[in-house]
Amino acid sequence: MTDYGHEPTFGISIDPSANDLGEAFELARRADELGLDLLAVQDHAYQPGHLDAWTLLTYLAAATERISVMTDVADLQLRPPAMLAKAASTLAVLSGGRVQLGVGGGPFPDAIAGMGAAAKAGREMVDYADVSIEILTRALRGGPVEAGNDQHRVAYVAGPRAATIPPVWLGAQKPRMLRLVGRRAQGWISPLNIYVPPEDVPDKQRIIDEAAVSAGRDPGGIRRIYNVIGAIGQPTRQGLSGDPDVWVDFLVRAVIELGFDTFIFWPVADAERQIGLFARDVVPAVRERVAEMRRSL
Repeated sequence: MTDYGHEPTFGISIDPSANDLGEAFELARRADELGLDLLAVQDHAYQPGHLDAWTLLTYLAAATERISVMTDVADLQLRPPAMLAKAASTLAVLSGGRVQLGVGGGPFPDAIAGMGAAAKAGREMVDYADVSIEILTRALRGGPVEAGNDQHRVAYVAGPRAATIPPVWLGAQKPRMLRLVGRRAQGWISPLNIYVPPEDVPDKQRIIDEAAVSAGRDPGGIRRIYNVIGAIGQPTRQGLSGDPDVWVDFLVRAVIELGFDTFIFWPVADAERQIGLFARDVVPAVRERVAEMRRSL
């Protein structure tokens, strides 16, 4: 059992398609009203039908009142860390601290190169992600920043510093990036449950925890997100399918046995109805059962 003890939080993935703007804002406002914690937006700038993630997040933050916004995840190769920190801090100031920063190394080097960046893959990509997170975490705190390596170096004064500093989560699946989570990041973002099924999670958590211990960090302080695709109360060929009880059982197990504390729901159909089912029938039951199980230990 690997329960790190964090209070479970829940969010919804907002599709950045330019063709579905009305639905995106309706879902964002509905998630806010229903008490969910996060609006997450994927970042694939090379997709011609996708809006820019940061611009969309800014509008979503302005259209809501209490819910936080998050990149899931920002492509570090297309968003240099000093400027990404500037954007995240700015939005945190404007939104009253409702920003979390998910980042990734950039999984599609050909698409990245097509937009003019010097694409990196393999160990070079991991090394770049490593230095980028070092720069990000320092820059988000504000003040003088001198960091980097021969590949990427900065020396400047960062700011503004937000009253609530956005935490840096790292999307990772393979060992080198998972070890980087343990060494540097404030949280791990797991890929979708169809790419990282539950049986694969314990080995990945172990890699993160061992790297954290080796770096002198407490593994329990690292948060963990599971992106969960599927449908509640209707059959689907993609991801988790079943009535609310099936979802509650799955997410409770993901907290108590797998060590996740935050869940981003990616509905595959009828998103407006799905978000209602998620917020009313799944989220409260998960919170209640997790609390009960923790009290009984």
